[in-house]
Amino acid sequence: MVSSENIIKNKWNEWSDTWYQKKRSDGVITRIITSHASAFHRITYSMIQEAVPDLNGKRVLVPSSGDNHAVFAFHLMGAKVTSCDISEKQIENAFVIASKHRWDIEFICDDSMTLSKVNSNEYDYVYTSNGVHVWINDLASMYNNIARVLKKNGTYIMFDIHPFMRPFGIKAGNDLIVEKPYDVTGPFGEIPTFKWRIQDIMNAIISSNLNIRRIEEMYAEDGSFWVDDSTDKGEFLSEEELENYCNWRKNPLAAIPQWLSIEAIK
Repeated sequence: MVSSENIIKNKWNEWSDTWYQKKRSDGVITRIITSHASAFHRITYSMIQEAVPDLNGKRVLVPSSGDNHAVFAFHLMGAKVTSCDISEKQIENAFVIASKHRWDIEFICDDSMTLSKVNSNEYDYVYTSNGVHVWINDLASMYNNIARVLKKNGTYIMFDIHPFMRPFGIKAGNDLIVEKPYDVTGPFGEIPTFKWRIQDIMNAIISSNLNIRRIEEMYAEDGSFWVDDSTDKGEFLSEEELENYCNWRKNPLAAIPQWLSIEAIK
């Protein structure tokens, strides 16, 4: 029987060379080179700057590194970065970009729930970005290993979809509908995903003996948040149409926070 981790890995290996290529376009990478902050939500970036004002020479680990935008940004900000992802293809494609620009970044293919190839007490800072938690079936294991690899007084910051977004959807006429109860967390689908609650994430962090220092609930910076990036739908929307997505009177989902960031210290 194929494990859920292998199902996810195989699917991401497929996606990496298909629709996900747009995440690695020259325009996207140039934007990160030009503005390192563009790889982060504005509030999350301010949390990073406050927690680790000088990244020069700091050891940074990015588990479930995905598109590697944060990895590239941290490197350009002076950090010694390790990119870790379960998908070999995601790692290979990120390595190609790093090699092209002669960026000295360490790439490791590993599961974020084990981090078995990552040494303990080695990193000043660990960062997980958008889209990580939905693929994790054991939050406690992931956070125990994040705590393990951090140095004493090391910092962890997460950025992800706010769990309050998970129960809701929109039907024709912009009516808000409930698609699932908040406390039904999964797994969902043939490619198993999870929709964790705030308490699930925070309790996993707390049980790992990381000390939560700050929580931020943020709104989308622009209307593209609501556009499915696996399609080209957003390319055909006007600026006014995109702006309307951020107006809660026209898009009820805009009335609740779209993003969550948490900072914790070992």
